Amino acid sequence: MLQVLACGAVVFPGLFLAFRRILPCVFKHWSDADVVLVSERLVSSIHAVMATTAGVIIVSSCRDNVINDRHWLATHFVIWYGVPYMTYDIFAMYLSHYYRFRVKGHEEYKQHSLRTVNSFVRREFLLVLHHIALLTILLPVTLFFRRDQGDFFIGCLFLTELSTPFVSLGKILIQLSLQDCWLHKANGGMVLLTFFMCRIALFPYMYWVYGRHYGIPLYSVPFHLPLSANLGNSCILAPQVYWFVLLCRKGFRLYQRSRGAGSPATAAGTDTAKDD
Repeated sequence: MLQVLACGAVVFPGLFLAFRRILPCVFKHWSDADVVLVSERLVSSIHAVMATTAGVIIVSSCRDNVINDRHWLATHFVIWYGVPYMTYDIFAMYLSHYYRFRVKGHEEYKQHSLRTVNSFVRREFLLVLHHIALLTILLPVTLFFRRDQGDFFIGCLFLTELSTPFVSLGKILIQLSLQDCWLHKANGGMVLLTFFMCRIALFPYMYWVYGRHYGIPLYSVPFHLPLSANLGNSCILAPQVYWFVLLCRKGFRLYQRSRGAGSPATAAGTDTAKDD
């Protein structure tokens, strides 16, 4: 078990440290906050590609019988890479938060302390809660409570990571001051599309597939499932809807900014784009 956990426990922190060493050599003007932010985003994208690939393999292998078909990745990917990544990512997000405020000159961020950790948790409460929930809910469900059923739906949950590389690319383009290029606009459209399809529409799709398997209509599926399954899905879906609303609002602001390009207000808005 320890050897299995070491896979992700070594890979993700190792990649993070490697990017932290390489990026300052390429972008010499970047601050520590810039380097940590981009390093975190690059590692997140690598994990997302791995999770999405695993999801595609599982879903395509288990689509004939969505309840009883099995694929070894459904369990082993969570153990090998899911748990180590979520644990690492909490720490990486904290480092990104710490260096961002340290660069801005906040006195309490001269060194790590309980105050900086508490500030991080308060500012990023929903993200931290999301990660902890996956560690404390998804892992036990995957390993102990499925009775060797539902690999198809675990694969579907892996597909929620499809939007992550596009979200990360948007942050990196802003970091490179390319927020006004066509690639950033196209990427913004892909963020909204993939986020909606794979993090929101995916849930009613899973309910529909479940209902089709048992020959029951979609509206009856929630009454056919255990209360714990409905509550678990709701807890995963709720923050996704919240984040999607935030993405739509940000996209609308960027759209307004592009329509008013050249005005003083737009120029001022562009200067603050890295804080969005």
